Amino acid sequence: MMRIGVDLGGTKIEIVALDDHGTAVIRRRTPTPSADYAATVRAIVDLVVQAQKEIGGVATVGIATPGAISGTTGLIKNSNSTVLNGRPLLGDIATALGQPVRIENDANCLAISEAADGAAAGANVVFGAILSTGVGGGLVVNGRVVTGSNRIAGEWGHNPLPWAKDSERPGHRCYCGKSGCIETFLSGAGLARDYFGRSRRTLAPQDIVAAAATGADEDAVSAISAYKDRLARGLASNINVVDPGVVVLGGGLSNIDALYSGLADLIAAFAFSDDINTKIVKAMHGDSSGVRGAAWLWPPKKDAQTGD
Repeated sequence: MMRIGVDLGGTKIEIVALDDHGTAVIRRRTPTPSADYAATVRAIVDLVVQAQKEIGGVATVGIATPGAISGTTGLIKNSNSTVLNGRPLLGDIATALGQPVRIENDANCLAISEAADGAAAGANVVFGAILSTGVGGGLVVNGRVVTGSNRIAGEWGHNPLPWAKDSERPGHRCYCGKSGCIETFLSGAGLARDYFGRSRRTLAPQDIVAAAATGADEDAVSAISAYKDRLARGLASNINVVDPGVVVLGGGLSNIDALYSGLADLIAAFAFSDDINTKIVKAMHGDSSGVRGAAWLWPPKKDAQTGD
């Protein structure tokens, strides 16, 4: 059974077609139409139609998207790509394609991808954390995504920063309407804002990382150190609640190699246990984890027959 996955990002749309062994037989990207919902739907549909022509048949289709589908309205909610909010994305794409489609939060797709055949393969409980333009999370238990009754399971980015210091209160205003959310500290914009507060200079997140790596920019080193401490506090809070065997970090900021050195010890200082053996790993599939996870939203045929 061929599976098509689509990752709808803020700047690009990626599509992949996987065979039964998880091998990508098609992969391509196109820019995401800027602030244009109808054009975004058309771009996704065109990609899927072209992929199915190349495959020579109908494949299952899964989509990774920012935000989640409201169980009440069926519309997208909580997306930092705000053009999607309040829109019937699932219905619009399924209608245009004339076939069933599955949609999950991009962080859920990261988690299921890495649990299926990535850095967390074999783990019973996996928490996937996206550190990027936004900060999201997904939970997989025994190979299946846990979404919860409100479809917000794993949304750690919109909890307050745990064990906040006086200097961190009340925190920056978040797009969700609250202040001091974890996302405002651990997103790329949060890192850039922290660096500016220390240096009064504006640098892009990747440039801050590069400056810190040389050790010559003390403000960059301090900003990365603060970021790592906040990441540890946020993850410790999740571990206290879920206690996963593996935490997988994805998104652009997960590529900061300095984050992983000593992170477990920082987490242990806050987690409610005398010992923490949770593995903290980088996503094996990198920025393709979301699109691969979207493809894996459809279970193998033997599971599909049971309705699982």
